[in-house]
Amino acid sequence: MDKTNFIPRLENYNAPVFLRPRRFGKSLLVSTLACYYDRTKADRFEELFGGTWIGEHPTEEHNRYMIVRYDFSAMAMADDMEGLEQNFNRLNCSPVEIMVTHNRDLFQDFQFTTKGNASQMLEEALGYAREHGLPKVYILIDEYDNFTNQLLTAYKDPLYEQITTKDSFLRTFFKVIKKGIGEGSIRTCFCTGVLPVTMDDLTSGYNIAEILTLEPEFLNMLGFTYEEAGAYLRYVLDKYTEGQDRFNEIWQLIVNNYDGYRFLPEAEPLFNSTILTYFFKKFAVRKGGIPRELVDENLRTDIGWIRRLTLSLENAKEMLDALVINDELPYNVPDLSSKFNKKKFFDKTFYPVSLFYLGMTTLRNNYRMVLPNLTMRSIYMDYYNEMNHIEGGAPRYVPTYERFTEDRRFEPLVQNYFEQYLGQFPAQVFDKINENFIRCSFFELCSRYLSSYYTFAIEQNNSVGCSNFEMTGIPGTNYYKDDRLVEFKYFKAKEAEHMLALNAPRPEDVAQVRAYAKDTKLKFPIYNVRSYIVYICANKGWKCWEVTP
Repeated sequence: MDKTNFIPRLENYNAPVFLRPRRFGKSLLVSTLACYYDRTKADRFEELFGGTWIGEHPTEEHNRYMIVRYDFSAMAMADDMEGLEQNFNRLNCSPVEIMVTHNRDLFQDFQFTTKGNASQMLEEALGYAREHGLPKVYILIDEYDNFTNQLLTAYKDPLYEQITTKDSFLRTFFKVIKKGIGEGSIRTCFCTGVLPVTMDDLTSGYNIAEILTLEPEFLNMLGFTYEEAGAYLRYVLDKYTEGQDRFNEIWQLIVNNYDGYRFLPEAEPLFNSTILTYFFKKFAVRKGGIPRELVDENLRTDIGWIRRLTLSLENAKEMLDALVINDELPYNVPDLSSKFNKKKFFDKTFYPVSLFYLGMTTLRNNYRMVLPNLTMRSIYMDYYNEMNHIEGGAPRYVPTYERFTEDRRFEPLVQNYFEQYLGQFPAQVFDKINENFIRCSFFELCSRYLSSYYTFAIEQNNSVGCSNFEMTGIPGTNYYKDDRLVEFKYFKAKEAEHMLALNAPRPEDVAQVRAYAKDTKLKFPIYNVRSYIVYICANKGWKCWEVTP
């Protein structure tokens, strides 16, 4: 997907910082900028950028600079400052050496007087460039906060504080860059990362940073819009499958699993580009077959951040209840762009913003954050179960799900869910949970054991509303065209006796689920749509009815 039209906009800044959650395509952006501005790649401009927007509309600055590219994600950890400084220098001396080597026609007989110190070597190279009238240096720092974030998740707060205060090696490094920009030897220092915490803690040493993360003109610089994702899907379908017949079907699947990131309340939703590409690659390799795993397991490491942010079990449960049960987390809009140091970052009232930058929540509107998609919902449900000591061992569930793959009877899934999953909760929990929790936890359980056969949707948009839960057989399997629509209703203990005495579902519930089924059938006529109404009555019992069209 061509994003090169953003390059001219970046030229208005000398020290831009752009933050996005992990796996959003930041490294690709850095590579693109490196190739575009590198003077040693001028003879390859057409090869690298032919057919792109910037290839047709190059700026005057293309291929004018000497490039230094740092990648802080490769930084090795250590248990003390000495070790961290050694690792930092070991990693970051070579990018300056590479720049000198690639531009030896300009540096001629220049040699470093000091080796092994990244800041000093950069300063020496910049000084030589300035004194000899060489082209300016364009610095790129990918994942600028990666190793400092690792210190925070590993509870090494004292080390983090040493690194970001006084005259630490990291502050010295950024001071050199600040000086170079001020003196004119550096054209731009472009930083990517995930969190603003480290940059804000470095403020006195690097107070020239220009944070573009929430600027409207850069919102779509990374990630895919609906239009871009749709075009990507059509391309993959044309090239690797029999054509566009399955567009609506696959589109619904990827929206359910990967859509949902908003970086301003009024912004259009975005797909995580790297994760969507992960799906398309596997989809292409399978010649249109749905990948077995829709959730990139690399994302599950983000749970470490939740543990670190919440600080206590009580706080963790409170936050999880808000997201998994209530499906929302209130926040203050001004906090999104406010400066926040480590202390503020871990403040209980600041959870929403911290999770937002990590990509673990997104904006519903000016007041509420939500989970962006099924991928993230699955991760939170896993953690919720862990926090509440809900046993997830296969013996509880496998026999039932194994039978379902043979006889396809839905009611035993509900029975197993009620007895083996909900049956583990203490009675007081049932006064707190709601329909959202029921459908989310039921989804997590089904996806755990049936993801090789079905895809899933929660709150599936229809012309007549949002259906609670839907599971659809995967193309290429024996379950293809098997579609189950479920409308869950949850009742507190005081209503349980009355609801369990019913011999049939309420007419309004029947009408609701029939409307959903009719809408699904109109969109996908080949599907065999079966609809169900499920009443979960606290911990007292359950009812499940199949509703005929």
